Amino acid sequence: MGISRDSLHKKRATGGKKKVWRKKRKYELGRQPSMTKLSSNKTVRRVRVRGGNVKWRALRLDTGNYSWGSEAVTRKSRILDVVYNASNNELVRTQTLVKSAIIQVDAAPFRQWYEQHYGQDIGRKKKAAAAAKKETTEEGEATAEEEKKKSKHLLRKIEKRQEGHKLDPHLEEQFGSGRLLAAIASRPGQCGRADGYILEGRELEFYMKKIQRKKGKGAGAA
Repeated sequence: MGISRDSLHKKRATGGKKKVWRKKRKYELGRQPSMTKLSSNKTVRRVRVRGGNVKWRALRLDTGNYSWGSEAVTRKSRILDVVYNASNNELVRTQTLVKSAIIQVDAAPFRQWYEQHYGQDIGRKKKAAAAAKKETTEEGEATAEEEKKKSKHLLRKIEKRQEGHKLDPHLEEQFGSGRLLAAIASRPGQCGRADGYILEGRELEFYMKKIQRKKGKGAGAA
């Protein structure tokens, strides 16, 4: 019969059946869901739609552009995992990328930007950093040279940026693990991209609680 987006087959608000008094229309058609999967083998299909327009149907993706709102910076990052979906747990199990899915992205591009912008290490344990410095003296010399290269103007600029700046403790913890929680804001099945934003503040706390509760239920069932 084909997928239709009409409301003729729906019942009335009172529960009564409606009589189908006309055939389906082209503008009411629907298509199969793309069910975009998390995979390194990127696959995007071109779909010709009504009016000669084009949609891009992503079948497999593993990267996207993610925005860090409070810092007003966007970086291309690798999607590592799908961890939560409010609509269906099956979409988490099958690693399906849809709008509003909560995912984990690689923190490296954002860490590099932060360290360059604020001149501070982020998410690195002090002991590990000290051990690394002892092992690689050459690298230490190279970083010292880089520090020398920085002009006084740049150092003043970095110092001013650091004034009154504080990183969210939850975000700092995530930088330590190398994975940031993010939400997909685009529609991969419509535009062929999985772009979104890094979770922060109360929204981050909300989803962290949800994920923790889900883990607890899973452990209880096991």
